[in-house]
Amino acid sequence: MQVVGYESGEGLYVASGGAVEFVEADAGTELAYGLGDRRCAGTVHDGEHVACDASDAPYCDAHDSVWVCARCTGTCLKDEMDCHEEHALYLAAFAPDVLKVGVTRLWRLETRLREQGADRAAHVRTFPDGRVARQVEAELADGDDLVDRVRVPTKLAGFGRAVDESAWEALLDRFDPIDRFAFDYGLDLADRPVAETMAAGTVRGWKGRVLVLDRGGSTYGVDARELVGYELTDEVPGRELQSSLGAFGE
Repeated sequence: MQVVGYESGEGLYVASGGAVEFVEADAGTELAYGLGDRRCAGTVHDGEHVACDASDAPYCDAHDSVWVCARCTGTCLKDEMDCHEEHALYLAAFAPDVLKVGVTRLWRLETRLREQGADRAAHVRTFPDGRVARQVEAELADGDDLVDRVRVPTKLAGFGRAVDESAWEALLDRFDPIDRFAFDYGLDLADRPVAETMAAGTVRGWKGRVLVLDRGGSTYGVDARELVGYELTDEVPGRELQSSLGAFGE
């Protein structure tokens, strides 16, 4: 049984013998899997998994598809532009002080923000298509105070911390937000989770694609993408894990 995908906030897609199954991993769920070998996760076509034996993970070159629009800066990289629908330009804050600019289709705005694990966000502009929106995004990202990508380790470093509200409000003062968002993922974290790659423990919840697990008195943050490609086993290894400070009491 191999992990072939994930749904942020919900669970993992696993495949065995071509069949794809969804393993729920919402808050309170007990996961009890060990991790075996890791290889390319292959692809899912018409609801069936097509396996791949390549050792590259999570995907080999043949199965690593990068959404071309994610690299767009206003000059379409497709044979024919097809983003003819309203797009939202947004700002997002990741605790404590990482500020991001981004673009998504207007109807997906709140979903996209949750997928990224944003703590605060603001919809600041609406554009008739994706081309113009990406041009403005690229211009703003060229400045000193905004980025257009935030890596998972950077996001994880802010778990359990508060957003620098003064920096966030100062940024918004430059714009006239159409709408504002504040997200609470229900994790109730006193300390930053320990970064680990595992699939065993009690699910505390999710923040973006980070699965938060409680195990052995410690709390762990698992990048779900780092699970893709692993074979799941029924035997949870007894290897020692790095413990969070909270595991030792006061």
